[in-house]
Amino acid sequence: MKKEILAAFGIAAWLCGLSLPAMAEAGQRIAFFGFNLINTSLEPTSPAEENRLQELDELLQQKLAGSQRYDVVKISPEIQAALAAESEIQNCNGCERDLARQAGAELAAWGTVQKVSNLILNINLYIEDVQTGQLAFVKSVDIRGNTDESWQHGLSYLLRHYLLTESK
Repeated sequence: MKKEILAAFGIAAWLCGLSLPAMAEAGQRIAFFGFNLINTSLEPTSPAEENRLQELDELLQQKLAGSQRYDVVKISPEIQAALAAESEIQNCNGCERDLARQAGAELAAWGTVQKVSNLILNINLYIEDVQTGQLAFVKSVDIRGNTDESWQHGLSYLLRHYLLTESK
């Protein structure tokens, strides 16, 4: 009965425009598979951009764990190897659910940074319920400028204003 009530509340919240993770129970186990760069610009990916992806990975995991809403699970070397064998997590036809399940997580998360140019980029974050396969959270923020600061500010803004907001 409790699950049916929570499901009904989740559907009602979704219809009202709220995201399920904003109402997440404390300590939901989440497997984060990192950010990928989608470079649609005419410029090659730079080493600085590769470093920024790593910094976003660390920042997101730190913020999720610090929120006390999520327990970020460790990704084992075996799961990392399986992940590396896939083309991209966002195009792996459900592998993220299987890998998150293997890691013991309830949620699978990954992100992308799309580089249109050095001035126009966007950061996208996806969180999927492992059991249902439904996206529980999808949000994108645009950033201007291709710097460490703009990338970090963009992700922090997304988390602060959309994912880790205080429930009202």
